Amino acid sequence: MSTPNWHERPTVFECDGDRLIGIIAQPAQPIETGLVIIVGGPQYRAGSHRQFTLLARQLAEQGIASIRFDYRGMGDSEGDMRNFEAIDADIKAAIDILTTQKPGIKQDVLWGLCDAASAALYYGHTDPRVKGMILLNPWVHTEAGAARARLKHYYLNRLLSKAFWAKLFSGKVRLNESIGDLAKSTQQASTDNAGCPASTSDPRHGSPGYIERMLDGLRQFKGKAQFILSGNDLTAQEFSNILITDKRWGSACYNAKVGIEKLHEANHTFSTCSWRNQVAGCTANWIKQ
Repeated sequence: MSTPNWHERPTVFECDGDRLIGIIAQPAQPIETGLVIIVGGPQYRAGSHRQFTLLARQLAEQGIASIRFDYRGMGDSEGDMRNFEAIDADIKAAIDILTTQKPGIKQDVLWGLCDAASAALYYGHTDPRVKGMILLNPWVHTEAGAARARLKHYYLNRLLSKAFWAKLFSGKVRLNESIGDLAKSTQQASTDNAGCPASTSDPRHGSPGYIERMLDGLRQFKGKAQFILSGNDLTAQEFSNILITDKRWGSACYNAKVGIEKLHEANHTFSTCSWRNQVAGCTANWIKQ
């Protein structure tokens, strides 16, 4: 696709012997900062609701070059399927090809949603070309953390909702099931220390200690980071809770080199045009600044 100001073209590049497929959005006169859009799994380079495609095109109109790509085992790329903890080489390969094909780019920003944000935190500090990270609803899931988020945000909101009480008195709420679920969440919320998040039990979602490694990556990163959090999303709420309950995360995130922006109505994947435009606006403004 092309317009007078920018165009897109596919690219095939190598990562440890496998061929990866990407799309580079190229402005006619790009600024010196390029964007690498990391895909969260399991999905491919277009993103949910075509968000990554639309984001890249909006940014290209404002002079920001980008690459969106399928890492190994996803979409059209070769290789074995892997989780976010094993894509450092893929991110490096994407930065390499963007820099090679757009030699005017002097520095890079990583952009990732959910476990792609977690992957960015793993990788960012290891590559001096990466000067910034834009991290949306980072994945810091544990069973206890999710239970605390449900207790704090879901159940509290239900109790304050007139619609809930109307359904309750009309008999439309299965009270026994609701009480059972609440009891289960309460029990799960107390199974680990709020200040020391345990790993999720599903290895696809992070091996033991992965949240600690994310924190270590943020602490070692020399550039700047911008968090964008959804207000209507339990993944974002888990991350917000960690900032409150773990002083180390709070110290790492509440300082001059880190910003936090919250889109209060947005869901996890920013599924409306309005929310996607807000994200694109935040991204473009932050990169240019």
